[in-house]
Amino acid sequence: MLHALPMPAAIVRREEGALGVIARNTAFVALERSGSIGSVVLRPGSPIATATAALLDRDGDPLGRQDFRWRDGDVVAGRHFQVHLAPFGLASGDRACLLSLIDRTAEVESARSLRAELAHDSLTGLPNRSAFAEAVEDVVGGAGPHAVLLVDLARFSRINESLGVMAGDEVIITVARRLLSTLRTGDLLARVGGDEFGMLLQLDRGADDAMAAARRIREVLAAPFRLSGFEIGLECAIGMALLTESVESGEELVRHAQLALKRAKQSGLEEIHQPGEAACARYRLDLETELRRAIAQEALSLAFQPLIHLGRDQLVGFEALARWRHAERGPIDPSEFIPVAEETGLIVPLGRWAMNQAVATLAAWDKAVGKSLPLSVSVNVSAIQLARDDVPALVASALAAHDVAGERLTIELTESAIVQDPERATAAFRALKALDVRIAMDDFGTGYSSLSSLRRLPIDILKIDRSFVTGMLGDRDKVAIVRAVLSLADALGKKTTAEGVETAELSHMLAALGCTQGQGYLYAPPLPEAEALAYLKARL
Repeated sequence: MLHALPMPAAIVRREEGALGVIARNTAFVALERSGSIGSVVLRPGSPIATATAALLDRDGDPLGRQDFRWRDGDVVAGRHFQVHLAPFGLASGDRACLLSLIDRTAEVESARSLRAELAHDSLTGLPNRSAFAEAVEDVVGGAGPHAVLLVDLARFSRINESLGVMAGDEVIITVARRLLSTLRTGDLLARVGGDEFGMLLQLDRGADDAMAAARRIREVLAAPFRLSGFEIGLECAIGMALLTESVESGEELVRHAQLALKRAKQSGLEEIHQPGEAACARYRLDLETELRRAIAQEALSLAFQPLIHLGRDQLVGFEALARWRHAERGPIDPSEFIPVAEETGLIVPLGRWAMNQAVATLAAWDKAVGKSLPLSVSVNVSAIQLARDDVPALVASALAAHDVAGERLTIELTESAIVQDPERATAAFRALKALDVRIAMDDFGTGYSSLSSLRRLPIDILKIDRSFVTGMLGDRDKVAIVRAVLSLADALGKKTTAEGVETAELSHMLAALGCTQGQGYLYAPPLPEAEALAYLKARL
């Protein structure tokens, strides 16, 4: 019966105080001859001998059994078995044990290979995101000073778009090789995203080591990549986070590095996570959730700041500005919630609401005074909204819904709206002009507009940024800049609006220089709708 078993099997009993094999099948003999089993059953202290002896010496149920895994040999070249021990009584009254072995080597090696495959990036062979996360988790809690460094390749998608995916893969492989050359003993490199790499660094000198690693990365990536007859330059953003006592998990440490990476993409510099940055990110996340709810519930409002014709000291319009009074936090500054809206895409529904509300308010004022007012309303449109929304259709709908002429609406856009997508901006401008809507370039002088775009695009008004206007009375450079902008506008046949007018002397100077309109606290701060109506009635 023993010989019929397909697996290696033997019967073991005590002989003169030691374990001995009294019967074995051919499969077990083959293992012995191959050297895989040898005399392991008889060798004192081996796992099989110890377990077998314990079963044979144990009083009680003779049918008790034991199963366990056993490796014969080293980790690399050893074989893996599932061991089954089943004690039984012999006719002589002695106890014996049936030892059977199931060879699991192929299964174990297959599982090991699968784990290795699942833990590595197939393109570069580097550890992948999950393996990197495990490695970071392992160092948290006492493995010495470490840092996580994240590298994001800037504008990598253009390579895939222009040269194809194969070319992009070649660049990724080359980047991986270059980054590997920057590692020191004990450092780890992983590919954690399509064009993002992560490093786990051992630190001897704290932040200095992390910054030195960042400099090495900059140096190796500075050389152009030669690909398909092209020389391609790659830029990268680098964010770092140091492992400190306050870090409780690897996930938290990686998240800190991601926050620093986000800042690095904006600054163009290597950035190290700063204490309190995570709390700030959490605040922005809370703000996003509450802003989304406020927009859905129309819990925001518009404030209106007067626009004054400087030559005639006459009210000619208002700029509509979004305001948010939180039920618990009170007023939240636009400098806080507008960037969150732009980052999350909430600027699109916010902009739609503001456009409709501003036009509706202008129509309500007409009705309140019993005539069509000689006033316009200006509404800001974000570059993101211009790129994602059909702004001309939105404007047409709002004008038609409230029976307001297009010439009474001014759309204010920043220079970045033109730079990001010139063709889309041009098409949108032309569609808006077809509705008789006026277009103003906001914050002029702080962006990247070219003279050719100013001449080509149907822009009606240049708004001089307050950074040039404020304090210009005592600053000759600012006066020269404002004078140059006004001369340029006059040459191109465009009107001008100066922001930040806070004194009568400044208002007179701007008028003398030829500025068309002024806006600032000299005339009035942004006013709630009812107060703005009272203001315009007083100036009629």
